[in-house]
Amino acid sequence: MRNLVMMLAMMFSATIFAQEVKPTFEKQGDQIKGTFFYENGTIRQQGFYSKEGKLHGEWKSYDATGKKIAMGQYKNGVKTGKWFFWSADKLSEVNYSDNKIADVTTWSNKDNVVVNYNN
Repeated sequence: MRNLVMMLAMMFSATIFAQEVKPTFEKQGDQIKGTFFYENGTIRQQGFYSKEGKLHGEWKSYDATGKKIAMGQYKNGVKTGKWFFWSADKLSEVNYSDNKIADVTTWSNKDNVVVNYNN
């Protein structure tokens, strides 16, 4: 009985997984552009892989409505440089060094800073 319940649970989870929107991969030069989607079809994440299969270049993340929530760079699978994270009323700039957070600066809508990044 226990095995039957486990098998049904696995079949149910496989059915749910099969209904998810599958990512797309497109060759662009010597890199592969990967695009991952929410169930509603909007883009969840988009970025590039090196020919060795490591995250490489610019990556962007979006919420389910299509609003950008994160943007940054990978170099051979390692987070590098400035990453930006948007929330309802804040922008956080996170500097990475050797794949570790070096420092963080956060601005709120109350600050006199204008930031406009296009998707």
